[in-house]
Amino acid sequence: MAAAIRRALRAAGVVADVASTGDDAQGMAATIPYDVIVLDVMLPDVDGFTVCRQLRDADVWTPIIIVTARDAVADRVRGLDVGADDYLTKPFSLEELLARLRALARREMSERPVALSVGSLRLDPATRQAWRGDSEIVLSAKEFALLDVFMRHAGQVLSQQQLLDAAWDFGYEHRSNVVEVYVRYLREKIDRPFGLVSLETVRGMGYRLRRDGSL
Repeated sequence: MAAAIRRALRAAGVVADVASTGDDAQGMAATIPYDVIVLDVMLPDVDGFTVCRQLRDADVWTPIIIVTARDAVADRVRGLDVGADDYLTKPFSLEELLARLRALARREMSERPVALSVGSLRLDPATRQAWRGDSEIVLSAKEFALLDVFMRHAGQVLSQQQLLDAAWDFGYEHRSNVVEVYVRYLREKIDRPFGLVSLETVRGMGYRLRRDGSL
């Protein structure tokens, strides 16, 4: 099930990590700023209810949706009482899970702008569209994720490791030049056709999207 959910999320352009144990889940959730956590109750070491409670006790407030085969009212109440934001009973459709995840992500991002703007660059996370001025830019899922990171941190130098952590899965087998390759792809789409240079290389440090969006 974890593999199927991960495939569905990837197909929808979402970066997804998988933790096989409750201990792994707690460690990952405490160190990586996830938008939403899907938490199964039946885990090999501790149950999902315990993991959820421990995350809340540790002040990890990432939205959590609990999934379980238990459909008793008492179990649903317990899940919500320990700090979960939503509860989904197996079996469920992947379409419903994706819809619930989108709803929780919107709740978490309530203070973020509906659309991001950096100079003449615009990006809409809800519709997954991007523009330079009035021209729409067609991006792959990975290009979109990378541009989203750059636009949320415009003016900041981001290292290759920071970009990998933000736009690639936790278990991704890192290739030394994958960030360089995708930065080049982005430049070919957001800069070159418009005669601009907005995505800069900062030698020895990483990459930066200029605050004014162009040069």
